[in-house]
Amino acid sequence: MANSSFEIASSLNCVPENNTMKNVSLKTKRRNIQNIGISVLFVSLLVSAVFLFIVIIFISLQGLKVINLEFLFSMPKRSMTAGGILPAILGTLYLALGSVIFALPIGVLSGIYLNEYAKDNFLLRILKTGINNLAGVPSIVFGLFGLAIFVKFFGFGISILSGSLTLGIMILPVIISTTVEALKTVPDSFREAAYGVGATKWQTIKGIVLPSALPGILTGVILAIGRAAGETAPILFTAAVFFSKKLPNSILSPVQALPYHIYALMTEGTYPDKQIPIAYGSALVLLMLVLGMNLVAIIIRIRQRKKRLW
Repeated sequence: MANSSFEIASSLNCVPENNTMKNVSLKTKRRNIQNIGISVLFVSLLVSAVFLFIVIIFISLQGLKVINLEFLFSMPKRSMTAGGILPAILGTLYLALGSVIFALPIGVLSGIYLNEYAKDNFLLRILKTGINNLAGVPSIVFGLFGLAIFVKFFGFGISILSGSLTLGIMILPVIISTTVEALKTVPDSFREAAYGVGATKWQTIKGIVLPSALPGILTGVILAIGRAAGETAPILFTAAVFFSKKLPNSILSPVQALPYHIYALMTEGTYPDKQIPIAYGSALVLLMLVLGMNLVAIIIRIRQRKKRLW
């Protein structure tokens, strides 16, 4: 009897010990899986950073050989074998800013409607799917669309206006999607508090929701500017020319643009010894131009975020 009581007590004491060992083993396994996942993410980030660093260093080493004040602020000479790239720099700025001026208000207002006003139904889900798919359409398709609609149908010709509208349509899905996601991050308690003091829906959106979501919206604008400034295919059919002896004097004038300028020098240039160094210099200027425009947008986003915190 005493032995049986001792065996029962021993078995009861073993149960918690076994459970504890199992819990410790499970925690260790989960920790190991987590450490492996973090290591994979870190290695992926490191590989991406290394390749980005290599690209920047290579372009910088090649481009700095030709960059000087004359290269940046003078007109091209002798069929793009000498002189500067001022028309291409200004053309890139015109097209990027024009596309944002066109796409930003439409994209933000569309995002506000989709998130704040539209009812969740089958049609809305199809519309959102279409917007997301449109963001992945190859840029050459937008170029052909711009050629057919803006250049030929509306008669704008090869011009800043045609190129800006084409690029604006191309970046529109990015701005709409980021606006919707930014609006979703605003807590519903903000809206309820505004409704509680008698604000209308539009007053709530304009005074509370939109300012709170502005940093996220600006993130989409940054991505849009980078894509618009670096695209070649859309402006190939709608806005860009290889060589011009004068600056554009209206929105209906054709322009030189850095992406097409680089492409033409590397593929169609008849004096590669002289034109390939110019292409590398143009690539470095384009890189700095995109980074500069992104930096301005980032500064605006940081200021808006600080205002929101205060």
